[in-house]
Amino acid sequence: MRGFASRTRHMGAIGLAAALAVAVVPAAAAAGRHNCSVAVLGAEKVIGACLADLTTAGTVASGHTDPTDWAGLEAPGTVNPAGVPGIQLDGYFPDTSTTNTNHGWNHDSQFVIRLPAKWNGGLVVAGPPGTREQYANDRIIGDHVLAKGYAFAATDKGNTGPELYRDGARPGDAIMEWHFRVAQLTIAAKFTASRHYGRAPKRTYAAGTSAGGYLVRWQLENYPWLYDGGVDWNGLLFTPHGPNLLTTLPPALRAYPRFAAGQPGAKEAMVAAGYPAESAPVWAFHHRTQWDLFQRIVREELDPGYDGDTQAGTPFCAEGTGPGCDTDYAYASRPAEVHAAMRRVSLTGHLTRPLITVHGTYDALVPISRSSDVYAELAAGDKHRYYRVEGGHHTDGLAGAFPALGRTMLPCFRGAFDAMTAWVERGTAPAPSRTIPPTETCLR
Repeated sequence: MRGFASRTRHMGAIGLAAALAVAVVPAAAAAGRHNCSVAVLGAEKVIGACLADLTTAGTVASGHTDPTDWAGLEAPGTVNPAGVPGIQLDGYFPDTSTTNTNHGWNHDSQFVIRLPAKWNGGLVVAGPPGTREQYANDRIIGDHVLAKGYAFAATDKGNTGPELYRDGARPGDAIMEWHFRVAQLTIAAKFTASRHYGRAPKRTYAAGTSAGGYLVRWQLENYPWLYDGGVDWNGLLFTPHGPNLLTTLPPALRAYPRFAAGQPGAKEAMVAAGYPAESAPVWAFHHRTQWDLFQRIVREELDPGYDGDTQAGTPFCAEGTGPGCDTDYAYASRPAEVHAAMRRVSLTGHLTRPLITVHGTYDALVPISRSSDVYAELAAGDKHRYYRVEGGHHTDGLAGAFPALGRTMLPCFRGAFDAMTAWVERGTAPAPSRTIPPTETCLR
C-alpha cells in the first residue's frame, strides 16, 4: 500500500474534485444509462453486468456474489427481499497488496457497486466486518437497501484475511487504509450513480457491523461531508486509554481456560472483564475461533514489537508463558509509541451527522459494556441514538446455533436503517435511546 499517507493528506482535495466531477455530469452522461458498464472514478479495473436480480436471490446463481464471504452472519431461515434488476460493477482501485483473491485478480481494494433500475435517489456504502471481503454485507445490508431502491456500494477495505497487518509501513497503517478505502468508494460511487442516472444522489448513508460499524462511526466523525447519516451494528471501539480490543480480549484469553476447567472464580473474572454472564454458552465458540485470532491480528497491527520478529504471536499461548504471549498482553504497560498507534485509529464521538447504534447485550466478541455503552457516552448529543438489544449476539449465526439463547439482530438493524432514513429524509426523529427487551419488536 504505497503512497497511503499522501492520499490521506489529500482526502479533502479528492472530495472537492469528486464533488466537481459529480456536479458536471450532465444529462448527456445519462446516455450510457442503458449500458452494462459505467465509469468508476479512480478505478483501475471495472467489469459491468446487467442482472435480472441484484439481490442474493439472483447473484448467488449468477456468480455475482460470494456466499462464503457472508457465511455465519445471518440466522438460518432468514428471509430477504428479491427481484431487483439493475447493473452490477465489480472492480478495484490501485493498490499494491494482494490478499483478496476474488475473480482471480489477487488484488486488494476490490469493490462492488450495484445500481438498481428503479432508483430512489439514495446511496448506501458499507465496509465488511472482520477480515472479510466486499460481498460480506450482501445478505445483511445489501438486499434490504436495494429492495428499497438505494444504490449499494461495498469495499474490502484495502486488506483482508488473517495477515492484514502486513499491509502498510508503520503501526496502524492497515486500519487507517480501511478509512481511506471507504471514503474513496463513497466518492467514486457518487460519481458512478451520477454518471449512470444523470443526477447526483440526494442522500448517502454509511452502514456496517462489527469492524464495518466502527468504520461507520469513523466516517461520520472524520468525513461528515460525504454522508447524510449512518447506522452501526455492534461496532468495534478503539480509544487511546481503553477500552479497546487490546484491553478486552486478553482478560478473556486468560480467564476462559480456567472457566472451561471449572476453576472457582473464573466466571466472575470473565464477567468482570465485561463479558455478560448470560453469554457463557457461546464463550467456547469465541475462544476457539475469534478471541485469540483477533487479539493477535490487532496487536500485531498496532504493537508489532511485542513479540519481536514473530508475526502475530503464538496461537493460544498459555497464560504465564512469558514475553510475547498475547494471553498475557497488558496494553496499559506498553510503550508510548503503542498508545500513539492506538490513538491514530481511535474514535472520539464527535458527530455532526446523525448516527444510530444497535448493539446486542449478549455480544461476547465486542462486549457492550466495553464498547457501545462507552461510545454512547462519547457521542452524547442530539445526533446519536443508541439501542441496546437484550439477547443480541455479535452475529446472527450464533442466534441460529444457539436458538434457545438470545435473539436475532437483523430485524433491529433493518429497523434502525429505516429509522435513520426517516430521520434524514422526513425529519422524523427516532425514539430516544433505550434498551429493547427481548419481547419487543425492534424499532417498528
